Amino acid sequence: MLKKPLRIFLKLLLLLATPLVVAGCHLLRVMGESPEAAEVAAYAQLPYYQNGRFQSPEPAPYYPDRVTGGGPAGWLRFLLPNSHQPGFALPQVKLDETSFAAPSETLAAYWLGHSSLIIELEGKRLLVDPVFGNAAPLPGVVRRFVDAPIKRADLPPLDYVLITHDHYDHLEYATMRALKNRETRFIVPYGVAAHLRKWGIPAGRIQEIGWGEHFTQGALTIASERTIHFSGRAFGRRDTTLWTSYAVKGERYRVFVSGDSGYGAHFLDIGAAHGPFDLAFIEIDGWNPGWPKTHLFPQEVLQAYHDLDARALVPVHWGVFDLARHPWDESIKRVRDLAKEDGKVKLLTPMMGERVTPESVTQEWFIMPEAKD
Repeated sequence: MLKKPLRIFLKLLLLLATPLVVAGCHLLRVMGESPEAAEVAAYAQLPYYQNGRFQSPEPAPYYPDRVTGGGPAGWLRFLLPNSHQPGFALPQVKLDETSFAAPSETLAAYWLGHSSLIIELEGKRLLVDPVFGNAAPLPGVVRRFVDAPIKRADLPPLDYVLITHDHYDHLEYATMRALKNRETRFIVPYGVAAHLRKWGIPAGRIQEIGWGEHFTQGALTIASERTIHFSGRAFGRRDTTLWTSYAVKGERYRVFVSGDSGYGAHFLDIGAAHGPFDLAFIEIDGWNPGWPKTHLFPQEVLQAYHDLDARALVPVHWGVFDLARHPWDESIKRVRDLAKEDGKVKLLTPMMGERVTPESVTQEWFIMPEAKD
């Protein structure tokens, strides 16, 4: 028989190992899955896929050790409290299952925070990049500034779910699991279907499309277009799945969803191919001189808006996470100031959960009354 000290040691070891095993199993689920060999062989025929990796139109380097700016250094900024978060409770329009009637027969949208959107276009309802928790595979990492304005269980009936890429702040395991039994179709970039299949979503409800390709059903067309970015949910899997933007077109209205992108000539190409757009949802936050082509700098947001020939700009990819070591409201204030200087930009800044249309007039809710410029 084992001696008592050894038995105590083994029990302690088991107590310590059990949560590690549970956490490891959770990580394996949340990280998703790599594309199958047959899928990889098909991707190899694409001009933007080389040596087992999708290729950005321009290099999109991400060097965490080169990040510049204030706040905790390196990855500690995702774990520790810092001065970049809001100093007040961000106002929202709370939504539940009673907030939605039939989808708008024209065009309306709800920004749910960061890059998450509900878009209603000519009787169809689309959910874009839905993330309702933190932007990391483990609790307590890349924490939200504010809860989402709607719970997963309260989401209205959906026709389509659009995913732009597989980073954790755009593709959330818990939300995909919550949607797996709904009668909705998932439109995703190449490679992302492998994640969804692992999480229980039937392959028949997933449509993968690549750059320059489109999905059409009835009067609705969803076209995939280039962005300058990268992908990956686990070490060793960078760029094994594609990243994309979307041009969503009906008979009368057109919407652009930027996904994540550095600035490049592709915005002008997209505007020429699919514009003009009634609403352009363009990412404005997460820029840093340490990775100059990964996200849009504020001045580039305005240039992209003009390149796209958009009627109204709705900034996204801000207000929820600290991703690049600048204050939570720096991007939106700079974009607002640049839009005023430009004089030819219709800037819409809805609160999270607020319904917005191309005709809307919104308030600068992100500026406290006593602190207005």
